[in-house]
Amino acid sequence: LSSLHLKEEKPKLDANGAVIKADDNAEKTEDEEKEDRAAQSLLNKLIRSNLVDTTNQVEVLQRDPTSPLYSVKSFEELRLKPQLLQGVYAMGFNRPSKIQENALPMMLAEPPQNLIAQSQSGTGKTAAFVLAMLSHVEPGNKYPQCLCLSPTYELALQTGKVIEQMGKFYPELKLAYAVRGNKLERGQKISEQIVIGTPGTVLDWCSKLKFIDPKKIKVFVLDEADVMIATQGHQDQSIRIQRMLPRDCQMLLFSATFEDSVWKFAQKVVPDPNIIKLKREEETLDTIKQYYVLCNNRDEKFQALCNIYGAITIAQAMIFCHTRKTANWLAAELSKEGHQVALLSGEMMVEQRAAVIERFREGKEKVLVTTNVCARAGIDVEQVSVVINFDLPVDKDGNPDNETYLHRIGRTGRFGKRGLAINMVDSKHSMNILNRIQEHFNKKINKLDTDDLDEIEKITN
Repeated sequence: LSSLHLKEEKPKLDANGAVIKADDNAEKTEDEEKEDRAAQSLLNKLIRSNLVDTTNQVEVLQRDPTSPLYSVKSFEELRLKPQLLQGVYAMGFNRPSKIQENALPMMLAEPPQNLIAQSQSGTGKTAAFVLAMLSHVEPGNKYPQCLCLSPTYELALQTGKVIEQMGKFYPELKLAYAVRGNKLERGQKISEQIVIGTPGTVLDWCSKLKFIDPKKIKVFVLDEADVMIATQGHQDQSIRIQRMLPRDCQMLLFSATFEDSVWKFAQKVVPDPNIIKLKREEETLDTIKQYYVLCNNRDEKFQALCNIYGAITIAQAMIFCHTRKTANWLAAELSKEGHQVALLSGEMMVEQRAAVIERFREGKEKVLVTTNVCARAGIDVEQVSVVINFDLPVDKDGNPDNETYLHRIGRTGRFGKRGLAINMVDSKHSMNILNRIQEHFNKKINKLDTDDLDEIEKITN
């Protein structure tokens, strides 16, 4: 189905396409290394074995409020080509996910409708826009008709895999990758009907190299818009590509988040859109018991951690540190004490991180020591009953990072179970941070006393 002619030896690249150098062990704070969004997105794709059953409600804002609002409960209702329906079922989709129920009727409508949709990792949005692209292609026409932009080389390959899986019963359809390193002869035209690539290379293929005639594109997909605009230059390149497309080209834009910058960008590239948004689900801390432990320095924090270890049998625990250096040190010290520990940090390649998470999920390690790399990854491990903040989360100005705190301790207390969060406090400053976190969430965090250990044991067993 696909053609990818990489003719040059590729150096190892990070998720932004930069060459990975040997780590010089520079200590970076978590905010400085602010886990780049593309790597995070790729990590989520790699560790998702199935769709997330989200409880978020979907809000649909139609371009034309007078037209009837369609949603579907089965793929048959969409009247797909038989070979596409076969591909959908072969991928294990039995019924549409929430985002698919609402998005697919709009994407497959005649005449085509534009769409801006918010959806998180694991909600089936890639399969939805891939289905839209495959449905609109005329297989007899041997030129690009659908164009999909991804923020990075790795994310483009992930989407390409979905196209290949879904189109495996549709052999006439071909896919080309417009990514750096995919060298084509100058002056040649592309015969593949679907092109997926990164903005810089796609722009070159459309304008400078003229491999693609943008005026013949029927469907334009802009995936992971929030990741896209976080990368220097991508926003401008995407807008330049969009301006070359015909007026009746269908524009589909997806983003996990909708900050103001994403909205402004979306409105520039998607005229007269339908909009699908997720209503914010209030995350609750009601099922999580929170404590703090007073210490004077790092060594005392480590000792306190060992004491807690001794007093309770932990099902599985996650320990969050502020820097890679602390995480590396802590994992080594815990290993010396005979604890089975997994370490996850930003210097690891995304595939390595996915492998560590998988081992933790399978229970091969009981404890995961990590920086914030993990706080936002979709790690749903049912056995996690304890989260320990070895360092409290702060932003680059040293203020409490309440959102990260919520993401971190939200790893426990899931699936209706009770969870436990223990915060290590080692200075007046960190006590002040903890007090401000308490005020923000309006939840009291008690000091951990020996009397509490019985209570903790009940939660963790």
